Amino acid sequence: MSNQIFEAALGIVNPWYIKGVDFDAERKSLAIQIDFVAGSRFAHPGADGVHPVHDTQTKRYRHLNFFQHECHLEVRVPRVKLPDGKVALVEPGWAGKLSGFTLLFEAFVLMLAQQMPFAAVSRITSESWHRVYSVCAKYVDLAVDAMDLSGISSVAIDETSKERGQKYLTLVADSVQRKVIFVTDGKDAKTIESFAEHLTTHGGDVDSITSVSIDMSPAFIKGVGDYLPNARITFDKFHVIAHASTAVEEMRRTEQKTDPAIKGLRWPLLKGREKLSTTQSADLDALVAKITTKRTARAWLYKEQLRDILERKQINVVSAMLKQWCTNVMRSKVEPMKEVAKMIRNHFDGIVAWTQTRQTNGFIEALNGLFQAAKRKAHGYTNFNTMRTVIFLIAGKLDFKKFNAHAA
Repeated sequence: MSNQIFEAALGIVNPWYIKGVDFDAERKSLAIQIDFVAGSRFAHPGADGVHPVHDTQTKRYRHLNFFQHECHLEVRVPRVKLPDGKVALVEPGWAGKLSGFTLLFEAFVLMLAQQMPFAAVSRITSESWHRVYSVCAKYVDLAVDAMDLSGISSVAIDETSKERGQKYLTLVADSVQRKVIFVTDGKDAKTIESFAEHLTTHGGDVDSITSVSIDMSPAFIKGVGDYLPNARITFDKFHVIAHASTAVEEMRRTEQKTDPAIKGLRWPLLKGREKLSTTQSADLDALVAKITTKRTARAWLYKEQLRDILERKQINVVSAMLKQWCTNVMRSKVEPMKEVAKMIRNHFDGIVAWTQTRQTNGFIEALNGLFQAAKRKAHGYTNFNTMRTVIFLIAGKLDFKKFNAHAA
């Protein structure tokens, strides 16, 4: 009766059956022996039909724990003789993609690894870090290889730090489905070339990419121009405003050297008005009232004007207003903001494109933040392949069910 219960729980069906169960309470382990009915024939993907058993091997598969007891399936696995005379191993249907695990156990590992570092998964499953990583890497590779990128037309590209120093990874995400579709080492123009090759390999077409959101990296700009010829570049509005905010802060730091009253206004100048307290709002109003004598006040006003311009949706209006804004700033004495005006002039078309595309890198930067948080929890990842695996687990929205029906 107990064998029948385990057969039902494990989904064991003819010709397989449970031959015996060894339970060791002291070692907290459960070993289930599985065999097949004598005279059975088995199908093999290498040849049509069913084939006679030539001999057998005993294989051991780690399965989900039975309560707190570690569970293994010890299976007498057949090797069949094919019509061409070759002998081939027939893995049971519950065998995982990595040798020594069941599909259910691998699905459990994948589920945990999407929520916590590999080391934590290792502690929970009592498997080594390397075995946990190997399961995850195997499924990520399978899912990435099976990607269909034929419908991709809009992407966002961003870099993320790999380790201390000038070492980076480049991420490419589908802007519509908001998921990472490509990860590569570096952040130069060749990363875009590598993405173009990846896109083509997976059914996509570089000529179909009509919109790309990037930061103002010269390398990314060159790469998009060289390898995504039909892509319209959009520079995220929030990046532009961030540069203006930096200019305001730089102006404040300079002016506070001669006017200590400005020293406490950092956050009122950088935050949106809706986020200010009553006191902060009053302090900001007092500063703005001195716009004719305080360059910090003028810098703040230029930033707010820029924010207002980029909120508009008529491209002709935005283009005209932005050109006038640059002219006004360049005529002023607010030196830090002049650098912003020069940057806007040098990247004018991509900044104005925001008006129509409304395409942002905000979501990919949020995904980047999730990866960096995971990296900190794991006390740092240093290997590219490990980082790639983690990024896809966290942000790839990969379909593992193609390879494991039990996967989430």
